[in-house]
Amino acid sequence: MKLYYAPGACSLAPHIVLREAGLPFDLVKVDLKAKKTETGDDYNAINPKGYVPALELDATNGKSGERLTEGPAITQYLADRVPEKRLAPPNGTLERARLHEWLNFITSELHKSFGPLFSPATPEDYKRQLKDKIVSRLTFVDQTLAKTKKPYLLGDDFSVADAYLFVVTNWSGGVGVDIQGLAKVNEFQARVRERPAVAAALRAEGLAK
Repeated sequence: MKLYYAPGACSLAPHIVLREAGLPFDLVKVDLKAKKTETGDDYNAINPKGYVPALELDATNGKSGERLTEGPAITQYLADRVPEKRLAPPNGTLERARLHEWLNFITSELHKSFGPLFSPATPEDYKRQLKDKIVSRLTFVDQTLAKTKKPYLLGDDFSVADAYLFVVTNWSGGVGVDIQGLAKVNEFQARVRERPAVAAALRAEGLAK
C-alpha cells in the first residue's frame, strides 16, 4: 500500500493506524500548495479532491491502483484488515456505532473547525469564534474521559478514533487554541504520544526527534 501524506496533516491518523496495524506501506509526501508529490507527480491526478490522505491499494487488497480517500474511511478499512489488533470494534455491534459516533464528532465538530484557522484570509473575529467552539467541544471530550476513567475514547483499547483525535488536538498550539485547562485531554495527548507506533509516525514525518 501507499499512503499520500503531508506532515502533521490529518493524514497522520492513517499513518499512525498503519504502524499500529503492522501493515507494510510506503509513504509519499505531498506538497499541497503545488499539488505535487515528492516524485513530481500531479497529485490532483491521484486524488482529484486535492487534499490528503489518499491510500493506494496493492494487488493483494483489491484491484491494483485503486485508491481510498477520507481519513475515517481509510482508518476503518485498515482496522478491519487486522481485527486481532482491536483498532475498531466488529461491524454490526453497538461498539462499532460508538466508533462512528466519535469519528463523526471529530470530523464535523473539531477537524472542520480547525481548517479556517490555518488560513491567513480568515477574519480574526471568525477565528475567535472557531477557537471558542473548539474549546467547547474539547471540554466535552475532557468531561467524557473524566467520567469514563478510561485511557481511550472507546475504553481500554486504542482505536482509530484515538489516532484521529490525537492528530486534530495536536494542531491546537500552532493555531492558538488554548487547551491547557483540559487536564484529561492533555493526559490523553501525552498517553498517545508515548505509543511506539505514534512516536515512529511522528519521527517519519519530521515532527519529532
